[in-house]
Amino acid sequence: MSTQRSLTADLAALAVLAAGALLASPAAAAAAKGDVAARVGDQTISFEQVDAKAKQTPASLQVYQQMYEVRKAALEDLVAEQLLEQEAKKRGVSKEALLEQELTSKIAVVGDADVERFYNENRARMGGKSLDEMKDPIRQYLAAQNQAQARLAMVERLSATTKVEVVLDAPRVAIAVKEGEPTKGPAAAPVTVVEYSEFQCPFCSRVGPTVKQVMETYGDKVRLVFRDYPLPFHDHARPASEAAQCAHSQGKFWEYHDKLFANQQALDTDNLKKYAAELGLDTAEFNRCFDEGRFKSVVDGNQAGGEALGVQGTPAFFINGRFLSGAVPLEAFQEIIDDELKRQGD
Repeated sequence: MSTQRSLTADLAALAVLAAGALLASPAAAAAAKGDVAARVGDQTISFEQVDAKAKQTPASLQVYQQMYEVRKAALEDLVAEQLLEQEAKKRGVSKEALLEQELTSKIAVVGDADVERFYNENRARMGGKSLDEMKDPIRQYLAAQNQAQARLAMVERLSATTKVEVVLDAPRVAIAVKEGEPTKGPAAAPVTVVEYSEFQCPFCSRVGPTVKQVMETYGDKVRLVFRDYPLPFHDHARPASEAAQCAHSQGKFWEYHDKLFANQQALDTDNLKKYAAELGLDTAEFNRCFDEGRFKSVVDGNQAGGEALGVQGTPAFFINGRFLSGAVPLEAFQEIIDDELKRQGD
């Protein structure tokens, strides 16, 4: 956990986690037991049926993702507690004594220089308070951070020597890749990333280098699929999507894709045609394709498919069916991809 996070952010995160756990736990516990959610005459409706139906509702996938994150965090805490309890039992001491031996007594004391450095790096978040006013809260915060990091490192060491099997799965949807879609990477890749995007969206442009990093980092372990999702308030987004499909029909989707993002402020019809010429496409065929709206139905289908999955904005990603929204950093992709590869033994 980075010490760059503010005290307020950490407290807010704890509040959200606690509230989410209270909301998610009863239904989750009932569903795990296969309990009945309702009775209609002599028929019953289970929580499993309720969840299956709810997941068919657009936008509910985001809610399920949030619930999963809460349950995942709670499960990680419970696993850590079990590992520490088992290690303490092996050594014939209490868990508290174990933590004192391995953590508290070995953690470096937070010095004045550490406090001052944190204050200066986060001055804008201090609400106008002086270093003297914030010295004690910062010292306590940094000490807690050091304790948490040392505890996490210890738990990771214990988990490396103890079999830990986690069966909690993330919410995911089944997404079939259609023949002829714009893709990168082998069809047999263990991880498929389906990206819903459009060419006028600034956030889609911003995440582009990150997606490129993903492909470079994982090589043939990841396949990328691009699907159009032109937003209605971007007037050039739909024509650009149709133009990119025309370029795809000549085998140059990704070159055209990159050209559009590199010229995001110039996506009018004349420029869309000019870019095709600059990339060496058959311009007469490209212009006919574009002018006839030959791929309008493809773009419509991509957009409708995204809406059915609950996509509400761009960029939106589905990593082996697991939802990831927005121009997120590389670490967000890595967390899911690494987990998917681990699940498959790669």
